[in-house]
Amino acid sequence: MKPAGKLADRLTRTLIRWVGGVWLLCVIGVVWYVDGEINYNFDHELVEVSHRMFDIALEDLDRREGSQSSQADAGPMVAPTPIFADAAVMFQVVDANERVLLRSAETPADTFDVPLAVGFANDASWRIYTVRHPTRKLFLQVADPLSERRTALNRTLLGLIIPLVAVLPLLALLLRRIARRELAVLQGLSLQIAGRSGTDLSPIPLQDMPQELQVVTDHVNHLLGRLSQSLDVERALAANAAHELRTPLATALLHLQTALEHDLRRDDVVAALNALRTLSHRTEKLLQLSRAESSASLTRTPVDLVQLVATVAQEFWQQPAALHRLGLKVPDSGDAPVALGDVDALAIALRNLVENALRYAQGAAVEIEVDVDGHLIVRDFGPGVNDVELHTLQQRHVRHSAEHAGYGLGLSIVSTIVEKHGGWLELRSPLPGATHGFEARIGLQRA
Repeated sequence: MKPAGKLADRLTRTLIRWVGGVWLLCVIGVVWYVDGEINYNFDHELVEVSHRMFDIALEDLDRREGSQSSQADAGPMVAPTPIFADAAVMFQVVDANERVLLRSAETPADTFDVPLAVGFANDASWRIYTVRHPTRKLFLQVADPLSERRTALNRTLLGLIIPLVAVLPLLALLLRRIARRELAVLQGLSLQIAGRSGTDLSPIPLQDMPQELQVVTDHVNHLLGRLSQSLDVERALAANAAHELRTPLATALLHLQTALEHDLRRDDVVAALNALRTLSHRTEKLLQLSRAESSASLTRTPVDLVQLVATVAQEFWQQPAALHRLGLKVPDSGDAPVALGDVDALAIALRNLVENALRYAQGAAVEIEVDVDGHLIVRDFGPGVNDVELHTLQQRHVRHSAEHAGYGLGLSIVSTIVEKHGGWLELRSPLPGATHGFEARIGLQRA
């Protein structure tokens, strides 16, 4: 495959072709205009000369007819060259029957081989103008060689083309230099992009860049930002996994080892199974958090919030422990609230809130609600949390109870999903008008 070549060279060649083409078009237009002007000027001079010469030619014709006898077969009289030498044109005088009465000495016999009619006419080599005398039935025809007009036009054409041929090489060098100078910023951008690596995904500066390159650089910066975000998600997943999975994994191994040493005692096996369940639960949470932080697969479609909370509630009602504790509250009438978002991601956020509420409400009732403004609300009527704990709930790995996994990872997942949707998450404890309870309220963009 033939290499594409440098952009500066391609730009120079393109500009030269276009400049040369436009110049040639201009030359053609100028030649067409100049040709018209040349013909107009020559014709104007021809008309002036014919009117000046007509009376002089008739005087000479009358004088010569009076000095020689008239014969029917007499040929035309010839005007002496010195008399009309200053006219620089060929002429002849004819009557209405096209009989030549007088002609200039230099006039070839076939010069006026055109029909006798007032005005201009052309033959192969001459431009002929015919004028009629106002009182006598006589005509004067004057002829101008077309070669003079063509010579004048050719000189004009050469005068325009020769500078073009002479200037194009110089113009090519100048355009090449300008193109290289103006495209130096593109080379700088290429070097900056090539210098980026997995350890340096900082944005490329946009100063002193043309508008077109600013758009390209802006898109590259967005790409670098997404790559940086993906790497951060991977690092966070590794860090979260190391933090969250170490304890339940070690606990499961310890209980299994103890069970083997004591001939698989039931209590040790149950403890190992519980540790493995905790490990599975935290692994699921980490995967949910990783998906929420990447936001690569999040869509933006209208979501029926009533249908969403009903689906999530139905999942928890399959569990006997939550069947009589979990309630659902939706608007009584009117159109169902609809928000823009990813239905799967929003369901994950809602499940985490319900799981936390069921775990920490200490057996109290839990309620899922969609209000008329399209807010998703999960509240429990348990003991709630104090002000200090309320401000640290969304931090990862924070636990306020020795028996359970803590709000932190679940609420961090919820907060991340809500943020990626352009919404907001509000936590309250105690409930408004009460001394206990806990509420999480999500606001989303309405469709």
